[in-house]
Amino acid sequence: MATIRNAALDGLRIAITGGTSGLGLALVRAAHRAGARVAFVARTAQAVQLVAREHAGSTGIVGDVALKDDIHPIALQVLGGLGGLDILVNNASSLGRVPLAPLADTECEELEAALAANVLGPFRLTRALLGALRASAGEGRGGVVLNISSDAAVTAYPGWGAYGASKAALRHLSAIWNAELAGERIQVLSVDPGDMDTPLHAAAVPDADRSELKPPAVAAAEILEWLCAHLPLGARTGIAA
Repeated sequence: MATIRNAALDGLRIAITGGTSGLGLALVRAAHRAGARVAFVARTAQAVQLVAREHAGSTGIVGDVALKDDIHPIALQVLGGLGGLDILVNNASSLGRVPLAPLADTECEELEAALAANVLGPFRLTRALLGALRASAGEGRGGVVLNISSDAAVTAYPGWGAYGASKAALRHLSAIWNAELAGERIQVLSVDPGDMDTPLHAAAVPDADRSELKPPAVAAAEILEWLCAHLPLGARTGIAA
């Protein structure tokens, strides 16, 4: 199992959405092993309880980032559980239409579902937590938002219309926000983890050869290693910037 370079995440406060399955669960586990203080969000209470018991000291939050009314309660519980926030990982995703279908066969409500989970959810949650991220950036601890993207954000795969369009929007939203917040030392980044052996991929491509897919634990280690390289110098060295 890959380890996180220089224990750079030790003591940092990280919130991860979609944290009970697939990549999100792998990120929760890897961040917890690296010594981070973790809050994670998922829709199912039983799954949240199981993961919270597995990771003593973590903050499990039941909520749906696709629902506007859930955002502020989620944000309040993140800050209440962690006492602040250094890194937000917007990982929760929706395919929209399952099974995948051409856009002409996609209902408006299915496109709306993908946009709500993959674009509006990350936007609203980031906005709700921006004050805490500003404080973290000012202290040289973090102030990083990481949005999980996809190669479907840049390649027009037939049948992936709702998902691909929403991930493309998230990718561009990240770039704009990163430019706008640069003066405040807040980074808004996006990363494509590659094709992974996750429930979401299985729902999209049921007949895929799982041996050709990346294990979520490997993807999580790669993402956190990459994230460490983007942390402020003070966070990586333990010295105030």
